[in-house]
Amino acid sequence: MPGPRLLAALCGALLCASGLFAFSGPCNPNPCYNDAECQVIKDEHRGDIFTQYICKCPHGYTGVHCEITCAMPLGMETGAISDSQISASSVYLGFMGLQRWAPELARLHRTGIVNAWTASNYDKNPWIQVNLVRKMWVTGVVTQGASRASNAEYLKTFKVAYSLNGRKFQFIQSAEGSGDKLFVGNTDNSGLKVNLFDFPLEVQYVRLVPITCHRGCTLRFELLGCELNGCAEPLGMKDNTIPDRQITASSIYRTWGLNAFSWYPFYARLDKQGKFNAWTAQTNDASEWLQVDLGTQRQVTGIITQGARDFGHIQYVAAYKVAYSNNSMNWTEYRDQGALDSKIFPGNLDNNSHKKNMFEMPFLARFVRVLPVAWHNRITLRVELLGC
Repeated sequence: MPGPRLLAALCGALLCASGLFAFSGPCNPNPCYNDAECQVIKDEHRGDIFTQYICKCPHGYTGVHCEITCAMPLGMETGAISDSQISASSVYLGFMGLQRWAPELARLHRTGIVNAWTASNYDKNPWIQVNLVRKMWVTGVVTQGASRASNAEYLKTFKVAYSLNGRKFQFIQSAEGSGDKLFVGNTDNSGLKVNLFDFPLEVQYVRLVPITCHRGCTLRFELLGCELNGCAEPLGMKDNTIPDRQITASSIYRTWGLNAFSWYPFYARLDKQGKFNAWTAQTNDASEWLQVDLGTQRQVTGIITQGARDFGHIQYVAAYKVAYSNNSMNWTEYRDQGALDSKIFPGNLDNNSHKKNMFEMPFLARFVRVLPVAWHNRITLRVELLGC
C-alpha cells in the first residue's frame, strides 16, 4: 500500500483534480466546529504529511475544536478591569485644566460630564491600552464615542495592536494580506459598534490606535473574549440558577434591628438591585462567612465580588479568603500552587464595581465559602462564582 507522501503525490497529479479519488486525513472530515478552518501540521519526527491539525477559530470562538463561545465582556464596563490596568499615550485637559478625560474613564456607557477618554490635541500618534494582567483570549471590541462640550466626538477608524509583554506590539493584519487591518468605528457619540476579530488573540495587552476621529479622538469601549481554558462561565448566582435556599451565611445584619430591613445571604447575587441588595454580616469579624451550595460538584475557576450601599453608606469586602468542601463539614482554604499559606484575594474598592479574581489552581467542589479578611464599614457582599 502506498505511503501518505506517495498517495498525496498521486492524488495531486492525477486523480483528485478530477474528483475521482478522495482519502481521509486529520482534516477530512473537518473536526472543527463553527465553520472553523482546519490546518494540517506536518510531524517532522515521523515525516508524514498528514499527522496533526489545528483549528483556526473564527469570530468569538476558542477551544481545541473551536467549540467554546468566547465573546464575553472582559470587564471595562463593570470595573472588573481596574483603573490601574488602563493607560494611554496622552490625556486631554479641558475647562482650564480642571476636566481630565483620562483613560480609566473609557468605559462603555459611562455617564457624567467627563465620561470618556480623549487624547490630547497635540498627540500625533494616540493610543489607549488595557493590561489584562494574564494571558486571555480576546476576540473583539465594542466602541462608543461621547459628547464633549456638547459636541459629538468618536473614532471613525482605528487599528488594534496586541502584545504578550507590553513592550513589543504587533497590529492585527487584514485577511487580504494588505497590511494592518483598519477597523470601522462609530458614526455618532452614543451608538455601539461591534468589531469581531477574524481569529482570537492569545494576549495580555490590547491597544486601540485611533486613525481618523470626528472632532476629537474620544472613546468608550469594551473588550470581548474569555479565559484561556474557556471554563469561566457564571455558575448561577446572578441569574438565580442557584436557588435562595443554597445560599447561607454565618449571620445576618438587620438595619435598626428590624426583620423587614434584613440583608439576607440570598441577596448576595451579583448586580442585585433594590434597597436591600446584598448580604451583610451581623458583626465585623473575620469569623463571618458567606456560603454557596452549587448543588453538585463543579469545576470552580474564579469569583467576582461586589459591595453595596446601606442607606447611602458605602460597604464592601476589601480582602478575603476562599474555602471549599464537598460535604460542608471538612473545608480546605484555597492556596496557590506551592504556597504555604491560604491566599488572600484583593477585594473591592467601592460599592458597585466588579472585582474578578481567577484561581491559579481551579478546584472541584460543591460548597464554596467567602471568608472576609478586611472590609469598609460593614462586611457586605454580592458574588458570582465562575467555572464549568
